[in-house]
Amino acid sequence: MPELLLELFSEEIPARMQSRAAQDLRAGVTNALVDKGLVYEGAQAHATPRRLVLSVEGLAAATAERREERKGPRVDAPESAIQGFLKSSGVALSDCRIVEDKKGKFYVAVLLRKGRPTAELLSEILPEIIRSFPWPKSMRWGSSSLRWVRPLQSILCTFDGEAVPFEIDGLRAGNLTFGHRFMAPQPIASRRYKDYSTSLAQARVMVDAAERAQTILAEARTLAFAQGLELVEDEALLAETSGLVEWPVVLMGSFEPSFLSLPPEIITTTLKAHQKCFALRDAKSAALAPRYVLVANLIAADGGEQIIAGNNRVIAARLTDAKFFWDQDRKAPLAARLGLLDQITFHARIGSQGERLRRIEALAGEIAGFIKADADRAREAARLSKADLVTGAVGEFPELQGVMGRYYALAEGTDADVADAIRDHYKPQGPSDRIPQTRIAEAVALADKIDMLLAFWLIDEKPTGSKDPFALRRAALGVIRILLEHERRLPLLRIGRKGLDLYSQGPSEGERKALLADLLSFFADRLKVYLRDQGARHDLIDAVFSLGQEDDLLLIVRRVEALARFLETEDGRNLLAGIRRATNIIRIEEKKDARSYAGQPNSKLLVQAEEKTLATAVAAAEAQARRALEAEDFEAAMRALAKLRSPVDAFFDRVTVNADDPSFRENRLRLLSRIREATLSVADFSRIEG
Repeated sequence: MPELLLELFSEEIPARMQSRAAQDLRAGVTNALVDKGLVYEGAQAHATPRRLVLSVEGLAAATAERREERKGPRVDAPESAIQGFLKSSGVALSDCRIVEDKKGKFYVAVLLRKGRPTAELLSEILPEIIRSFPWPKSMRWGSSSLRWVRPLQSILCTFDGEAVPFEIDGLRAGNLTFGHRFMAPQPIASRRYKDYSTSLAQARVMVDAAERAQTILAEARTLAFAQGLELVEDEALLAETSGLVEWPVVLMGSFEPSFLSLPPEIITTTLKAHQKCFALRDAKSAALAPRYVLVANLIAADGGEQIIAGNNRVIAARLTDAKFFWDQDRKAPLAARLGLLDQITFHARIGSQGERLRRIEALAGEIAGFIKADADRAREAARLSKADLVTGAVGEFPELQGVMGRYYALAEGTDADVADAIRDHYKPQGPSDRIPQTRIAEAVALADKIDMLLAFWLIDEKPTGSKDPFALRRAALGVIRILLEHERRLPLLRIGRKGLDLYSQGPSEGERKALLADLLSFFADRLKVYLRDQGARHDLIDAVFSLGQEDDLLLIVRRVEALARFLETEDGRNLLAGIRRATNIIRIEEKKDARSYAGQPNSKLLVQAEEKTLATAVAAAEAQARRALEAEDFEAAMRALAKLRSPVDAFFDRVTVNADDPSFRENRLRLLSRIREATLSVADFSRIEG
């Protein structure tokens, strides 16, 4: 079947935008084709620094003829309404048939929609897709009204091997593309994707980004191995470099071994951030080597010597600057820099970095007591945690905040756990990042993230929809991961109140309660997402969270886990059925009577043996469950409730709840309400599915 080939050729597309742009092009075109009634067998999209490419295989040559029916006015409607319907439908009255339903007889127009050639449809839909393409940033150039990421230079569009005629701001689509900018810039005629990709490969262009990345990785490993070295692999850097070249050529450069006296993170960051180069390490010692791998975009006549020399000069200059900062920064202790943080604004409505640091220090000491960390060392680590923000090295390499603080602290002779906490208190910075590994680092990391959340909740700058400019969701998830993965107990509301006390002009008591309740709800939402990702059932999470009784996230998780295990047993499944029956009756009757039946039943009105037995069983189960919950033995609490299974079944088998005598009916509804209240101490069973 015919194939669509589309290439949008432009000046260099930023590497970070290429993958998303290819996906957007594929989705935009294929969705438009389906909307027009065209199906396809497959589609592939690619991006290089200079082109977006789409191939859609298995397209029909034309849309199929369609028969549509359009319902019109009633037969006895005014003549003007009937004529208006005929005119808008483009049919005569003789082309309509009469259909009768319960509302009467109606005219129905039968419309035949002729099929249209696919090429004709493409010439209509593609210009609109190109004009409205969702680039994160775009530009206009010259007198063109088209907005594109960089100036668009040509459009290749063929269907079934023939050019599809359309024009955008003077750019007429055709069947020509161009090879590598430097090595093969001549025009190339293409009809189908297979010919296109083969011709471009001969013209030194790898269309597939995955192929470029694999080529870079394989050649870099081989080059390193030949020198007895190993590549310091970096997926993000690999993706970026594959988006910077159309024909990757891997070369090896070097720098002075004396620079290896710098912290290795400075070297790798210099190579990656400034020159997009890969670091190398010794295959035996794993120490960094004074060599690196770079990726060029052409096969140079001199074998790449000038390219390597140019990169060597730039990297030497960068490392010289870094060594200067490293040497200068160590002349003053971290503590001597703390005053400078008062001159740096953290947020205009929140205050300075210095004010924030003092809150983190106080919170870290408070949190340390709960997680059994050394409070004095936690406060010391917190006090020094932001001092490296005013060092020259972090000013040059912001991504090394915390990392450089650790090196400076160790150089001063600071305790290793304190130094590690300075580095690790930013962690985790994403779902794949590890969490702090010492209790001191945990205390500082928790304090940092909780203060961040409290501060932005105070000024009502919360995440909305997909917008989260201050990474508050990430901060909450960081707190959750630290507490759960290390099994730490922390009363969030108490810590939150302590954090709010640290503000000179804090909220009123009423505002404080509302703020903390809302923040706890935010934690609950993040925890639900975290638990669902871990495979927990959403209904069990809701059944526990709906109680709203707990601010200890670890206990909440343990309760969810215990509930899941309990419901896997026969007692759990049977009890769930009985409880659901009781709560459904109560809900229906309370709604019907517009009143609540909460409260103790009157023992004198319990006349049947089954209701007496149930009342006794509920009281006993509730007492046992309460004691188990106080001991934080959630499974024992559920086993206590499981003893209600038999008396609940017997009650429903032998006792009529809606008795003729109103007093008996009310009393039995109160008894069922006691079952609901007893089980609510563990979970809201009405929210559990199945």
